[in-house]
Amino acid sequence: MATNMLQAQIFIDKHELTGTQLLYEFILQLLIKQDINGATVFEGSLGYGINQRINKPNALFSFDETPMVVVFIDTDAKVKSALTALRRVWKGGLITTQLVELFNDDDNTAAHNSNL
Repeated sequence: MATNMLQAQIFIDKHELTGTQLLYEFILQLLIKQDINGATVFEGSLGYGINQRINKPNALFSFDETPMVVVFIDTDAKVKSALTALRRVWKGGLITTQLVELFNDDDNTAAHNSNL
């Protein structure tokens, strides 16, 4: 059975701060306070933004920022509430959302677990 959910992606730079705290850590703490079920932070190896200049943070002598993405999935209402709370305190970055289906194969999971 599939459940409709909303996924959010927040695109930021690795060393971006809010106050003295790393932004991605701040976002995760905010998501915990908003009772979001879980989130993952991904570190990119290349990226570019609105300036269309490719950032190569791992190149020798590079001062480019490492791109990062914070991803989380929850109900439509909880995701929108969390993003609204985030936008109250942080206006930067790029945030996208998309509808996703959370796939739960309860019958096959039960059968698989009984064979272990």
